[in-house]
Amino acid sequence: MNKVIGFIGSGNMGQAMIGGIVKSNLVPATNIIVSDLNEASLKKVNEKFGVLTTTNNEEVAKKADILVLSVKPNLYDVVIKGIKKLVKENVVIVAIAAGKTLDSVQNAFEKEIKVVRAMPNTPALVGEGMAALCTNNMITKEDMKEVVSIFESFGEAEVVSEKLIDAVVAVSGSSPAYIYMFIEAMADAAVLEGMPRSQAYKFAAQTVMGSAKMVLETGTHPGELKDMVCSPGGTTIEAVAELEKKGFRAAVISAMKLCADKSKEMSK
Repeated sequence: MNKVIGFIGSGNMGQAMIGGIVKSNLVPATNIIVSDLNEASLKKVNEKFGVLTTTNNEEVAKKADILVLSVKPNLYDVVIKGIKKLVKENVVIVAIAAGKTLDSVQNAFEKEIKVVRAMPNTPALVGEGMAALCTNNMITKEDMKEVVSIFESFGEAEVVSEKLIDAVVAVSGSSPAYIYMFIEAMADAAVLEGMPRSQAYKFAAQTVMGSAKMVLETGTHPGELKDMVCSPGGTTIEAVAELEKKGFRAAVISAMKLCADKSKEMSK
């Protein structure tokens, strides 16, 4: 890809994206320019990835062919106001903030502009992210191919309709938090049985990662994989029965419904 990729904001998600792009050699590091008011953060990004940095958003806006707005949702209007007259005519805007719809981003620029709404997640920091992408009607197939390649440089990406974004928030955007809680709870139980804490975290986390890989690589239904572990009258079915008794599945579904509802509220 022979494009300049700009980032306004150099927080965790921005750094995860930059790291993935640089590691995959999608574009040279010198084709990436990052702005942030936090000079310490910029210094870290420059030293770690060798990208260009500046404290001036306008400089990034003028140079970027693909511009990632990686700032908090409450800063979007202020940031866009400062750059909307400076961006390239054919620029692709990538919005990664919760609650920022395609229409709201385009309206903030006050003109027709190419917009991709993205919902990545924090496992992008270790190259195992899951991102959903949706676009307005100005994005071309070539634009989309380039944006997908960016997100696939640090994980997986799927193009979805915008109406599914709230479900995406619940099932992948916010869900790492649920998984961390599950890992922590399993580790607590192992510690209760006498296992050292650090070892308990390793056993729990590796098991979650391996189980997820089984689902992805075998294509087998999760219920069938669960049945494979449950021997008649054995230890696993005893645990599964207790989880069912305590409403494990219902709790997960209920929590995700609340998460999706909150996402819908933020988009209004």
